[in-house]
Formats: sequence, structure tokens, C-alpha cells
Amino acid sequence: MGLPGINIRYMNGQLGTVPESQDGLLALAVIGATAVPSTFTLGSAYLIYRATGLTDLGVTEENNARLVELVSQFYSEAPEGTPLVVVGYESTDTMTALCDKTAGKLKALLESQDGDLRGIVMATIEESDDAAEDGLDADVFTALAKGQELAEYAASELYAPIFIAFEGVGYKDSASLKDLSDETYNRCCVIIGDVSSGSKHAAMGTFAGRVAASAVQRNIGRVADGKLAPLQMYIGTKTVESAKDDITTIYGKGYITPRTYVGRTGYFWTDDRMACEETDDYAHLTARRTVDKAARIAYDTLLDYMLTEIETNEDGTMQQDVLKSWQAEVESAIDTQMTAKGELSSTDGSGCRCYIDPAQNVVSTSTITLTLKVRPFGYARTINVDLGFQVSN
Repeated sequence: MGLPGINIRYMNGQLGTVPESQDGLLALAVIGATAVPSTFTLGSAYLIYRATGLTDLGVTEENNARLVELVSQFYSEAPEGTPLVVVGYESTDTMTALCDKTAGKLKALLESQDGDLRGIVMATIEESDDAAEDGLDADVFTALAKGQELAEYAASELYAPIFIAFEGVGYKDSASLKDLSDETYNRCCVIIGDVSSGSKHAAMGTFAGRVAASAVQRNIGRVADGKLAPLQMYIGTKTVESAKDDITTIYGKGYITPRTYVGRTGYFWTDDRMACEETDDYAHLTARRTVDKAARIAYDTLLDYMLTEIETNEDGTMQQDVLKSWQAEVESAIDTQMTAKGELSSTDGSGCRCYIDPAQNVVSTSTITLTLKVRPFGYARTINVDLGFQVSN
């Protein structure tokens, strides 16, 4: 029996707050990694928060030099404390096989992460022996179709939309490079350009780190965010500085590469092109990430209404106050979690609109269709200046 006294018990869960959004949580999937007995198993996902997290897994430059390099690149762009899921795969695996939505190992990765992943960044360790007839290892192009299917499965079945970034393995030259600008892979992108001359790889850690450090609406090529960490970058055997014509060609074909700007030191990503037509609403990673975040919020908000009772009118339609309540709830969730953070273009404090057709007969169909539209930002991809002399008569 204790001494007489007053016990104050602190209550928790009263504020109704939710965990901070993990908009930048990516998985770095590396083909050809080497397992470390009892600490790093191929096919298993490991969450780290800093480059030294690999050391805790027994992963070193001696047994996994490329994996260490990629993670080091990541944390040169994203601050320590940024979560990163690292997973290694067998050298016999291919990007195409891994992305197969039926039998591929990335499906299991997505399911194991309970919907937390926002994107998967794929890289390899082995250098390809492929002849690169279309400018890259053929595995890259076959993986795009599989990756799109997997990402669409994640969005429609797991309610966890993602994008997939592929390493432009085996880059040959810009002239023979396959044109992706008329494809339909608006959840996939391909990165070309590395930190060493003649490399058959790409700086996927640098790409991933800049994405993880950027808000969903922020273009990874935004000059105001500063130069990329690498001190030297190459397109094949050419320095980025001497590959300006190649970079223009590569960009026109729908890829992401590093570039330079006159008057600024260092390197910047050209843009955030996805592997699809430029007229696609989701032709850029900013649009993809923005709308995917809105989808996650809408799903979570509407889930509370699943199988709930709905007050209806005599004709089976929703009563007006109920309808307006639903619309307001969705709009409030989007505005609180996105507009207020500057992730949507705002008018009078709102960056979205939710509409429910009042003519829907809910009683007979048990179905309610909503239209949700979020307002994106515009981006200054081209700035024209008409310059001349000012003279007075």
C-alpha cells in the first residue's frame, strides 16, 4: 500500500491529430545487392533514417559499394532523419520481373508497407551487356509497362497510389534513345545521368533524395531550391556541361537528366517528366504526387461514411443538408492537409471543390458519385523577355 497522495493520469488521443504525412517516403530497390548474414536479407525491407543506418545492417562499401553510394547520394539531398526504405534483390532479378503485378516481388513490398510508400526508385548494381538498340537496356522499356500496371494496382486495389522511377541503365546515345513522349506511363519516369564518366548507371540516390526533400507540388528542378550535391555529373562519357544538345534531345523524348544554367554553379534536374504524352494531366511528377496525395486524403475521409445511414428525400436522393455536409467534409480535409500547407493553388483559402449531383437515387443504387477537383500550380518552364531600348522623342 502506497502513501496517500494525488495521482494525475495524463489522457492521450484527445486532440484528434493524425500522424504527419509521409509524402516523401520512398523505397530504394537495388538489383544485385549482396546479402549480409543475419542482418541484411535480400527481399526484406529495412527502414533507415541516415546513411549510417546501413552500417547497422552490416552493409559496407566492401560488400555493397553501389548500395552505399546510392544511400549516400540520398542523404546528400535529403536531411538526416528522412525515412528511406532500402531493399536488395538478387542479381538474377530484372526490373521487368520485379514489377510484375501478379508474381513480381515489388507487389509484396507494397503490401508489406501498409500503403505508406509514395514511390519506388529502382537501381541496379550489375552493368548491362545489352546492346542498347533503343539507347538503353531493353529491360528498362519492358519494365515501364509492368511498372505502370503495378502502380495502377496499388492505386485501385491498395488505395496507396505510387510512382516508380527507373534507372536509365546502359545509356548509349541520345540519337538512338527511344522516344517516351508518346507513351502512356504516367506513373513512371526514367532518369539518365550519373556522377562518373562512362557509367552505365544513373544517380538514382540523388534523384530520390531531392524528391523526398520536396513537397508534393514542388518541381525537383526548381532552381531556387539550390544545386544538386554532386560536384561532377555526366551523360554517358560527356560532362553535363558539354552535353547540352544531348540533354535537349533526351528531355524532348521524355526523360529526366541533370543540366546546368548559365550564371549558376552546379547541376539541376531538367524537369520532372513522366514517361507519357506532354498533354497528359499527369505528365509531370508534381501533378502525379499532388493528385495522389489528394486521393489518399479523400479515401481516408470518405471511409468513415462507408455503410453509414443516409437521410433521403421521397425520391431516394440525398437530403440537401447531408449532401452539403459530405462535400464540406471532403473539401475541409483537402484544404487542411494540402491547401494550408501551400500544396494547392488557393482561392479564398480553398484549393479544391467537391461536388455531389443531387439527382442521384441513393436508395435504388446504393451508390454515391462525387467529383473532386484540386487546383494545381502553374510552372514557369519557359520565360520570354522582350528586350529593347527605351528612348524619348
